[in-house]
Amino acid sequence: MSHLFQTYSRWNIEIKEAAGSWAIDTSGKKYLDFIQGIAVTNLGHNHPNVNQAIKKQLDQVWHVSNLFENGLQEKAAEKLVANSSGDLVFFCNSGAEANEGAIKLARKATGKTNIVTFLHSFHGRTYAGMAATGQDKIKTGFGPMLEGFHYLPYNDLEAISTCKVNDIAAVMLEVVQGEGGVNPAKAEFLQAVQAFCQKHQALLIIDEIQTGIGRTGEAFAYEHANLDPDIISVAKGLGNGFPVGAIIGKKALGEAFSPGSHGTTFGGNMLAMAAVNATLDLVFNNEFLSEVKEKGAYLLSKLQAVKQLNIVKEVRGKGLMAGIECYQPVGEYITALRKQGLLVLPAGPNVIRLLPPLNVETIEMDQAIEAIIHVLSNETVTV
Repeated sequence: MSHLFQTYSRWNIEIKEAAGSWAIDTSGKKYLDFIQGIAVTNLGHNHPNVNQAIKKQLDQVWHVSNLFENGLQEKAAEKLVANSSGDLVFFCNSGAEANEGAIKLARKATGKTNIVTFLHSFHGRTYAGMAATGQDKIKTGFGPMLEGFHYLPYNDLEAISTCKVNDIAAVMLEVVQGEGGVNPAKAEFLQAVQAFCQKHQALLIIDEIQTGIGRTGEAFAYEHANLDPDIISVAKGLGNGFPVGAIIGKKALGEAFSPGSHGTTFGGNMLAMAAVNATLDLVFNNEFLSEVKEKGAYLLSKLQAVKQLNIVKEVRGKGLMAGIECYQPVGEYITALRKQGLLVLPAGPNVIRLLPPLNVETIEMDQAIEAIIHVLSNETVTV
């Protein structure tokens, strides 16, 4: 009998060790991991630079209150600011906390409460995160949601141009909807959203929890559309597996987050900051990001072979974030891929999501695609 709340439909696999793109379970079976903790270990499992930085910090100091100066936070914040549109950073522990803080910051800075988000979005499981999310299934059973959220169709230019919501504090969106099905936004849609924000004196919040830290081939995915967001939320890949999140904001918002307005006990602790600094030193490098773009283009190009299969409706993605949409539920196919030694996950009922590490090898992508073609073309798989 498990003494854990059964909030996850867990697979009957326990990983005992992992390195790079590979993971080994307690039975000794080896897997090519194209989940990576759901876009978390962007540098692969057990990266030596990140490990070394954390181990070094372990022997110095783990945690003090945020009432003390923290040079590691300052270094990490400087790197995030240098590679984004922001000027100021608040460190927290997770993506949900980052989005919660972003919503608080937008409301407090503008004095307005209405926030526009989009259908099929996902912004976390706190009450503000659930309220911002454009999926009813996330909210079922939890009672009244936080008020003030309004949902528009994603990638719909007309919906933006005809939106009648007044007193808007912010528009919040993902450049590529992850949990919603790996749906990339069109550049003209993103530009229309930014123009809408400017017209209504609303802040633009970009949720980069899954797309940030190099996942799409830029430091942040919004850069592909030349956006200038006021607030960016980031987590997942930020510490390559160490729990950490951050809010990045414009200098003009600094007054809204004055002393006592927001806080965290564990956010920005020394171990997390050691992981962040080591991760960003590797990812925020032009040569590294160029390689991610090249690998992403290679992956999506090779996946065109998958698109020829009868059950596949569409292949889409950005950088090393890809989705294979099928005409039917993909749960049994994902199980079959695990048996083949490839770990992937769903994004909604009909989409297989691929999130390899950013330093994945070409031969590993080829191996993954070979397994996917084998499984999706196998008529004996029961769905």
